[in-house]
Amino acid sequence: MTPTCAGIDFGTSNSTLGVFTGNGPKLVPVEGEATDIPTAIFFNFEEQETVFGRQARADYMDGFEGRLMRSLKSVLGSALIEEKTPILAQSVPFKEIIGIFLGHLKDKLTHFAGGDVSQVVMGRPVHFVDDDAEADRAAQNTLEEMTRAQGFSSVAFQYEPIAAALAYEQQATREEVVLVIDIGGGTADFSVVRVSPERAKAADRLDDILANTGVHIGGTDFDQLLSMAQVMPHMGYKSLSRDGKRPLPSKYYFELATWHSINRMYDPKILRELREVRREAAEPLRVDRIIDVVTHRQGHALAGLCEQAKIDLSDAAEVTVSLPLKESALSLSLSLTKAEFDAAINPSAERLSEEIDTALSMAGVTAPTIDCVFLTGGTTRVPLLQSMFRAKFPEAQIVEGDVFGAVGMGLALDAHRKFGS
Repeated sequence: MTPTCAGIDFGTSNSTLGVFTGNGPKLVPVEGEATDIPTAIFFNFEEQETVFGRQARADYMDGFEGRLMRSLKSVLGSALIEEKTPILAQSVPFKEIIGIFLGHLKDKLTHFAGGDVSQVVMGRPVHFVDDDAEADRAAQNTLEEMTRAQGFSSVAFQYEPIAAALAYEQQATREEVVLVIDIGGGTADFSVVRVSPERAKAADRLDDILANTGVHIGGTDFDQLLSMAQVMPHMGYKSLSRDGKRPLPSKYYFELATWHSINRMYDPKILRELREVRREAAEPLRVDRIIDVVTHRQGHALAGLCEQAKIDLSDAAEVTVSLPLKESALSLSLSLTKAEFDAAINPSAERLSEEIDTALSMAGVTAPTIDCVFLTGGTTRVPLLQSMFRAKFPEAQIVEGDVFGAVGMGLALDAHRKFGS
């Protein structure tokens, strides 16, 4: 069965493509044999080429001169989407950069299908922007505009946790009330959905969606919190001025710890400001480290170390990382601990717990009513969150789905229902 429509899970950290074949939903290989691709672009100035995903990260880490862009989805709904960023001698709109990545996904889809696939269901978080309906609509409209610009003539949207519920339903053997927890790189979404083998046959599932809510908290926020708590203090964050009367400006540290704002730090004006901060610092050696990172454009490498440390702390109480510094006299190896990481993310975890309570209240159900908690999105693997889920739902079955693929599979099912013949 040749696919005529598709689902695209354009994620903050990773993206997938799903199609419906004669054997049901299927994920499309998007980078070699892998069915997920990091949402990353590297403009390689030396080779004069644009590469994507793992290759983008590898070229950057290998030291090629160029520009790495990650967490592209994070600019949707923000003022950055209307701005431009320098790529060599050009100023390129963020919309165009996102379009380039979506175009790459379209090419992979066309190759897999052996022809053009012009109908698509795009996944979207419950909220691109928290507590701002107008900005949220603008973010979806912008994503639709960029998707159509890549040659998709029919574009529909589905909430990502609903797509995950559709994927879970493929394995359901009875009627269940399922809480879908989808926490990816940029957002956390929660849906309470009624599923069953019989309900799966229905074209209209609106009555089975009991609640749908979310908040703008995800894995990249945890990367930032880990960095700010355990890394940035060694670069001067929270240290004092020479007169001991005030802390050093914090904005540079937040920018360097936030994936989608790292490139802002490479402006020559920022380096001049940091040198002025150093002159005023009580501990100039610490500021020398952030100057070294910015001078040599190692911000993404530093963020990548924090991201990997976050992942490694799922299985270890402590990990050691070496800062990506070029000046050997500034070199530093740090021990990052799970206890400090948990403390840093605990307020965010409490906010997620409150949003789960909101979802239950909206659905008119209580925790014992939930038959299954279905987890998808890489951030659901964080041990502190897993402990919270099990404590809140001691009687429910906890099912860990394909953390990167469940939404893509569900979008494929939804696309088949909406567009399939």
